[in-house]
Amino acid sequence: MLDIKLIRSNPEFVKERLSKRDPAYEKMIDEILDVDEERRRIIKEVEDLKAEKNRLSKEIGLLFREGKKEEAEKVKDEVQAKNKKIERLERDLKDIEKRFNYLLLTVPNIPHETVPVGEDEEDNVEIRRWGEPRKFDFEPLPHWDIGEKLGILDFERGAKLSGSRFTVMYSEAARLERALINFMLDLHTKEHGYTEVWTPVLVRSEILVGTGQLPKFEEDLYRISEEDLYLLPTAEVSLTNLHAGEILKEEELPKYYTAYTPCFRREAGSHGKDVRGILRQHQFDKVELVKIVKPEDSYEELEKLVREAEKVLQLLELPYRVVELCTGDLGFSAAKTYDIEVWIPSQKRYREISSCSNTEDFQARRAKIRFKDKDGKNRFVHTLNGSGLAVGRTLLAIMENYQREDGSFDIPEILKKYM
Repeated sequence: MLDIKLIRSNPEFVKERLSKRDPAYEKMIDEILDVDEERRRIIKEVEDLKAEKNRLSKEIGLLFREGKKEEAEKVKDEVQAKNKKIERLERDLKDIEKRFNYLLLTVPNIPHETVPVGEDEEDNVEIRRWGEPRKFDFEPLPHWDIGEKLGILDFERGAKLSGSRFTVMYSEAARLERALINFMLDLHTKEHGYTEVWTPVLVRSEILVGTGQLPKFEEDLYRISEEDLYLLPTAEVSLTNLHAGEILKEEELPKYYTAYTPCFRREAGSHGKDVRGILRQHQFDKVELVKIVKPEDSYEELEKLVREAEKVLQLLELPYRVVELCTGDLGFSAAKTYDIEVWIPSQKRYREISSCSNTEDFQARRAKIRFKDKDGKNRFVHTLNGSGLAVGRTLLAIMENYQREDGSFDIPEILKKYM
């Protein structure tokens, strides 16, 4: 959430930066300022009325003590009229506050000044590549053909159980999925210094507000309406909110958390995209990385986060590239994002396998996560998140990059002890 003080004091700066995402946000900032002005006007009027009511109430007592009953009754009528006006204004204020908060919660983060300006993924900037895509002496198969021929991926039974974009895994695929999870968690805890966390996969609505999934992206979430609980779209939600509403000590920072969770997304806007295979599923496994850090350290921590996610692919010997997202492709909560894209032989292109973002204090303001600095001042932390990695996408990348001509595939050396 953006700081309303920043919007009030420097609206042209906010509009200029947000227009790099989409020019439509300029009008939204104007609306926020109009609603905020009306909100503050009503708050002042209510405060003035209450102050006047208190003054008159004291006057009533004085008039009664002086025996001026008739005058006291007139003043009592005035107080009653002010009470009714206050009640009406407070009802109006409640509606305006609701509108004001909704608008603030639906405005995205301001892109960092270094983010390249662009409209969509075509304008993203490649930063570096690692590894050379394998040259096959046969036509490489897509992972769904490999999996079905080996009897380890079953899309038909996945659809029978749960509908489209669900898959059943057998034998080596199920074991490989589990092996990848353990390998990633071991790497991030033992080498990168993360604390492993196990969290619930059902969270309350305010937890999703804290990281920016609500109210903006409700259509992408699975909800259990009877209890106002949602299935996790990513462990970023639960890990970041571990400290929601808390004031941390400066010496506690930075905090590094990692967790494996199943993730659930309706993929409401992806009809017709990646309908075959396991690239885009409603349920998928992911090892998530979250950092909670001091503001002055967050961009150094972002570069480090990307390298930590890259290390997974390097150890698996999977070719990839790192791209910096442009303003038009930037996620809602992110101020700056790098995507890591793994090579998919059957598609002859790189596909996203991790997205590493610095949200600065955007999520911290929503979730009210602060720390007390050396001067005793409470400041908002910066939060970062990244996939370390998406497990199903890593599995399919192994199947395709390590495939043999006979339809089988090898296992990366680093994973053999886990298999």
